[in-house]
Amino acid sequence: MHCINQNKIQMTDHNTPLAHHHISVDCVVVGFDGEQLKVLLLKRIIKEDGNEYHDMKLPGSLIYQDEDPDSAAQRVLEEQAGLKRMTLEQFKAFGSRDRTKNIKDVQWLERAIKMKVDRIVTIAYLSLVKISSSNTAFTAGGNELRWIPIDNPGELAFDHNIIINEALKRIRQSVSTDPIYLFQLLPHKFTALQLRTLFERIYGKALDVRNFQKKLKQMTYVVPLDEYEKNVAHRAARYYRFDKVEYNKTRR
Repeated sequence: MHCINQNKIQMTDHNTPLAHHHISVDCVVVGFDGEQLKVLLLKRIIKEDGNEYHDMKLPGSLIYQDEDPDSAAQRVLEEQAGLKRMTLEQFKAFGSRDRTKNIKDVQWLERAIKMKVDRIVTIAYLSLVKISSSNTAFTAGGNELRWIPIDNPGELAFDHNIIINEALKRIRQSVSTDPIYLFQLLPHKFTALQLRTLFERIYGKALDVRNFQKKLKQMTYVVPLDEYEKNVAHRAARYYRFDKVEYNKTRR
């Protein structure tokens, strides 16, 4: 058993004020359009000295007194992105004092919630979804949202770049231990190229085509269909589907 040496603990001065935290949730919704891994971002409008500035942020909100973090995350996605009953994984909390170092972030939030903000701890959630087109912009609840490539989201509000990077690490860990997460991002029917591209986007490196084809043949749960792409300029590729029953057999 590991024992704590009380003599080595540095006690906080009793005159040091306790941190008064605001608690929030931020949602990292990740999708794959067949070519790129993307994250869903919300357009933020900052008004300052008569001028208007735009940037992007993750969907998020402070938690109300009468809700738990999971309920708050579901509310955020429904209110801000029009997404209901999402499968969400709570993957990390972010509480650095530097989260509110940008005065514009603080001023924007204080105007939005009509109270002073000193420090915010956020609980981050991850959701994997299927998307069908690239750079799709849409509105929900009066908000403008856009799918942005996860490897180049630009400079985001607060520490949302850090949160997205941690979410990508989480996806890599999850796929390494349980490949079923891949098929939450792919359409019901997909090509071998789409599957290989998804691997490459998740791990950030190109895969050898022949080695990948060997790996694909070993995936007995990736079933080839007697269907091919239509109306394409190149040679039509075969479609595959994910067989969950066969996958569960391989995991036993």
